[in-house]
This record gives sequence, C-alpha cells and structure tokens, in this order.
Amino acid sequence: MKQVILIRKDLKLPTGKAISQGAHASVECVLRSDKDKVKAWREEGMAKIVLKVSDLKELQKYNQLAKDNGLVTALITDAGRTAVEPGTVTCLGIGPDKEEKIDKIIRDLKLY
Repeated sequence: MKQVILIRKDLKLPTGKAISQGAHASVECVLRSDKDKVKAWREEGMAKIVLKVSDLKELQKYNQLAKDNGLVTALITDAGRTAVEPGTVTCLGIGPDKEEKIDKIIRDLKLY
C-alpha cells in the first residue's frame, strides 16, 4: 500500500509551500478513501512518494488516469494567499491503494 503526491514543477513553489500543498493532498485523499484501505496503509507504515509533473496539463492527465483505474484522487487548488494566484491547481494526491495499481499509472514519473 502507498500514496503518491504529484507536484507541478512549473510553479516553482517554495519548499514550504510545496510541502503544505502535498500535505493537503495527502489528507484529502485519506478523507475520501475506504476505511479498510486506510487501515491497511497505516499498518504498513503509510508510505508516501512525492513525484513531479511538468505542468497543469500533465497533472490533469494523471488525475484522469487514476480515476479511470478506480483510484481515489484529490486535486488541490490553492487559496492564493502567498506564492500563487487564487485558484491555482498545485498538486494531486492518489491513494492510498495497492502499490501495483498506483505504479501502473505513475511508473514514468521522477521524484520531486
């Protein structure tokens, strides 16, 4: 079991902003997920992998691929109080779910 967070590189988010946006994605995915999957993921150590995508178009592509494969997703839109304009989509959370299901979608992405 694992969860992945995809963050847009084109926004050049400050480190703290990227971390907080990734945390929003992680929490939102957990809140949307099946309780049994969350329990299994917690028992296995709650693995989270942070990956990079080039831009909004690529982020949206992975969001749709994940949904098409039955995975829980959370697309995060920023309020715009600090580093980006209001309504900017910053990142995407996927899972937690079985590694094989998630890896099928994100296998070509690189670490953030």
